[in-house]
Amino acid sequence: RMAIEVGADRMRDQAEAFGFNQQYFEDLLPQATARFPEEMNDPQTGQSGIGQFDVAATPLQMAMVVAGIANGGTVMKPYLVDEVQSPEFEQIDQTDPEALSEAVSASTANQLTDLLVSTVDNGTARPAAIPGVQVAGKTGTAQSGNLDVPPYAWFVSFAPADDPEVAVAVMIQKAPGVDRGEIAGGLLGGPIAKAIMEAVINK
Repeated sequence: RMAIEVGADRMRDQAEAFGFNQQYFEDLLPQATARFPEEMNDPQTGQSGIGQFDVAATPLQMAMVVAGIANGGTVMKPYLVDEVQSPEFEQIDQTDPEALSEAVSASTANQLTDLLVSTVDNGTARPAAIPGVQVAGKTGTAQSGNLDVPPYAWFVSFAPADDPEVAVAVMIQKAPGVDRGEIAGGLLGGPIAKAIMEAVINK
């Protein structure tokens, strides 16, 4: 209902502000592109609000979304190589971070962060909780579009929530031994995201 109230055009504009419908690594072909539909009627717009209809996301795209929230609403352009070094480990070149867009205001990013922290403290994202560290996270379960393929389990997070050092996106395509009805982003992806965040924070 909320997506329909926002409207198809504004939904697409917001998705594109976070990086949907764009390619980043022009020198790497082929590459997957996160997709948000161009044309939608009201029922399709409603479905898009929960990631259905013709919405498709890559793990990179969802990492960009959660990192953008962690970064006060500024989405950064992704890159593959941070630094080029000589055989003697001297720096030859380094990538300069580049802002892609201001997806949301800082105040909106702060409100989203509070909601994501509550999801870890009190909701479905509890498996990513780190003692002594405030974690922001969100779970998700996405249909594959094929009834013979189980749903995908998703989890995105960043920490520490008040001064972020790391953002993570986890997507699990298949979970052997887990019944279809038991597939959940928090249960399966939360512990993986927690391990990654702990490794970065405690390095």
